[in-house]
Amino acid sequence: PAMLEPGIYPASVTPLDSSGRLDAESLARLLAGFEAAGCKGVVLAGTNGEGPSLSAPEKRDLVALAKPLAGSLELILGSATPSLSEAVWLAKQAVKEGCIAVLVMPPAYWRSVGEEAIAAWFMALMDASPLPVIAYNHPAMTGIPVTRAIVQAISTHERFAGIKDSSGFPENLPMYREVVPEGKAILVGDETLLAEALRHGWTGSISGAANVLAPHLVQIVRDHLAGDGESVEERQALIQPLLEAIRSSPQPATHKGVLQSWGRLSSDTVRLPLKTEPTAARRVLELIEATVGAIR
Repeated sequence: PAMLEPGIYPASVTPLDSSGRLDAESLARLLAGFEAAGCKGVVLAGTNGEGPSLSAPEKRDLVALAKPLAGSLELILGSATPSLSEAVWLAKQAVKEGCIAVLVMPPAYWRSVGEEAIAAWFMALMDASPLPVIAYNHPAMTGIPVTRAIVQAISTHERFAGIKDSSGFPENLPMYREVVPEGKAILVGDETLLAEALRHGWTGSISGAANVLAPHLVQIVRDHLAGDGESVEERQALIQPLLEAIRSSPQPATHKGVLQSWGRLSSDTVRLPLKTEPTAARRVLELIEATVGAIR
């Protein structure tokens, strides 16, 4: 499988109309914005995409909707399910719609099974998946860390594509760089660590904040690849307070509110158990405009 290009991959929100159905027109505007900002690809139905709140057929429909709208963006489908058979089914749907990889959390319900069992689950998925698999470490949400031992076990598989780490633990930066094979993707989920991750040899970010800050995150990676460490540090410092505000706000509802106010989404509707967050969205919107100006 081809290596994921270094860069920014927004963990896109899932546009819903006011009745809660997938909204193709808003998705078109959203994807056009990501492409214009210079993103390499987009993750659909991840955490910011309310993946755990979407049914498997809805995830398939979302990818099918995105395919003709994606332009040059590579598509990656999030697969937040503890069901191995469902994860395999989603990978088979994703390959039909031209996705390049699936982003897969550990089987979150089964917390007490141990590292070998989690590794075996990933290996079985990769055996059956037509697509490369990015393992997703998000222990705050799943309760199951993708440990050094798990990565060592699963990274031998030909369909292992890399790792996304949303733990926010700086000590994972050298650890994953050491254990993930050369040529595979190592993508940070906590954008406050982006500059530091790039310095440690990471390849970019699957980023929730890229829903609203894509041009700035893309520029950090471009400056890094051009060897301009000073610009990387300056821009990271500029947007750090924004990233902290975004990460401490209820997501993805805050992103949806900001995107609606910019006219990219027709509605800020989220699925239960989430609720809309107009106050948080207004606060983040004002902070974005005060820090980097309006991004339209």
